[in-house]
Amino acid sequence: MSLFNRHISLVKSAGLGAALGLVLAACTMQPLYSGGSENGRPALNVSSQMRAVLASIAIDEPKDHIDQMVRNRLIFLLGDGQGQPVNPSYSLALNVRSRTEAAVRVDIGDTTDRTGRASAGTVVATSAYVLKDSDGKAVMTRTRTVRASFDRPRQEYANLQAEKDAQKRAAEELAEWIYLSLAQDFARR
Repeated sequence: MSLFNRHISLVKSAGLGAALGLVLAACTMQPLYSGGSENGRPALNVSSQMRAVLASIAIDEPKDHIDQMVRNRLIFLLGDGQGQPVNPSYSLALNVRSRTEAAVRVDIGDTTDRTGRASAGTVVATSAYVLKDSDGKAVMTRTRTVRASFDRPRQEYANLQAEKDAQKRAAEELAEWIYLSLAQDFARR
C-alpha cells in the first residue's frame, strides 16, 4: 500500500469517526427554539404548561437603571406581555451589575490633550440570579454575562448616547439569556 493510499484511508477513518461522534452527540440534544420569534420574544418549543410555569415567576424590584431594563424585558418575555403574575409560584432576584470597559485606545491625531482616548467601548452586564419558590427556598442559582460593544465618537453627546444604547442592548440580551436559561432548567425537571 502506498503512502498516498494510507493517507486517504486515514482521512476516511477520521471523517467516519467525526460523523459517528456527531450522530451520538445529537442523541442527547433537543431543540429549545422552534425558530423565529413571536410577539417580540424568542419562540420556544415548549408546552402550554411550561409557559404557565414561566408566567408564574415574579421578579424582585430593581436597584438601578440597567436592572430596571433587564426586569422590564424579562417581565414581558415571561408573561407574554401580561405583566407580573398576581399569585406567583416563584420569585426571581436578578442582581444585575454592569460596567463599561475601554476596548481600543488610539491617538486621535489632533492638537488637543486627548491622546490615548478610547475609541471603542464595551458594556459588560452580569446577572447572578436566584430563583426561589413560594417558601423562599432557592431553586436555582445561575450567572449570565453579556457584552455589547459601541464606538466612541469625538462628540461627547454622541459618545454618551452610544454608551446608553449599548447598555440597552446588553440589558435586553441579558434578559433573553435569563429567559432561555430558566426555560432550559424547567424543561430538565
